[in-house]
Amino acid sequence: MLNIIKCRTYMAGLLMAGLFASCEKDEYKIPDPISTITSDGIKRTLGPNIVSLPIEFVYAMAIPKSIGKIASAEVQASIPGATGTYLEHRSYYTNTSGVDVPVTVGSPSVTTGNSTKVTFSVDTNAASLRYFYIVPQEAMGKQVSFTFTATGSDGKTATYKMGPYDVSKMEIKKGLAVSNNNMAFISIADMAVYNAASAASNAANIDLVYLYRTTPVAFTHGLVAPAADPAYLPGVTLPAGVSNNSKILKVWNLQDRNLAGLQFGIYVDDKDFQQVDLTTASNFATGLRAEAGVWVETADKKFRAYVFINSVNVNGSAVVSMLRYNMTTK
Repeated sequence: MLNIIKCRTYMAGLLMAGLFASCEKDEYKIPDPISTITSDGIKRTLGPNIVSLPIEFVYAMAIPKSIGKIASAEVQASIPGATGTYLEHRSYYTNTSGVDVPVTVGSPSVTTGNSTKVTFSVDTNAASLRYFYIVPQEAMGKQVSFTFTATGSDGKTATYKMGPYDVSKMEIKKGLAVSNNNMAFISIADMAVYNAASAASNAANIDLVYLYRTTPVAFTHGLVAPAADPAYLPGVTLPAGVSNNSKILKVWNLQDRNLAGLQFGIYVDDKDFQQVDLTTASNFATGLRAEAGVWVETADKKFRAYVFINSVNVNGSAVVSMLRYNMTTK
């Protein structure tokens, strides 16, 4: 019992000592003045990084006025960006109304290989430039990283590295117009829409038929597999050879931002395609409306897609967009 009391007393002493020690104030030190060029950066884009879409960054840099001015800014990507990649030659500030206002600080960027550079043409000591990297086909399923460099008029540089970032294996196609008895045949394999004549020439790749019917009332807009029961394809004459039996699962409230272009912070990513359960999916989806969607698995199980309904019209037409995932890639 005596040893236990001594132990408790000793532990209490340690705790009190620690308590007093934790209450001691750290001596304040004046920060060292900035004496050279510095930089920082953020990635603005959310969601998966998809081939053909931009990844947006903001690169900020500053140099003490007593030392000089900013001479140039440059970004090197580990994989060269696709056409359309650029570094903004204007710096932005937000006015009192919350509007971003551009101020030209240099000449338009020049891209050579994996390097994109802006040469400054105004006397400035601080700037924030936006960088738009268009994801190239070569980056699909890989990682990409970036090295940002600011150079001062004194020749000194500041470097800021970002990444690596995973690039999705998904592919995207937006704004496909479909219509009754015309552009009604959708290919997931080709990410395209065909009329009856061209569908016959691509019969093996036709996965969905779009149709609009006013009776029964609940039918309205539909996406139906060619092999579905004819009751779900009323009045449709399938082109020769069009017979795929795709799996289709209707979903609501999945407004993927890349497809919808809306304010929703929802994104479909690679894991969704890998994990979605289509074992009990049917081969038709009717009663579709704007902002609805369907998961699709092709008959050969090579592709899965998420088809989003951007808009519908009572004249028997709609606009759809899709994300596609190749299930055979690793």
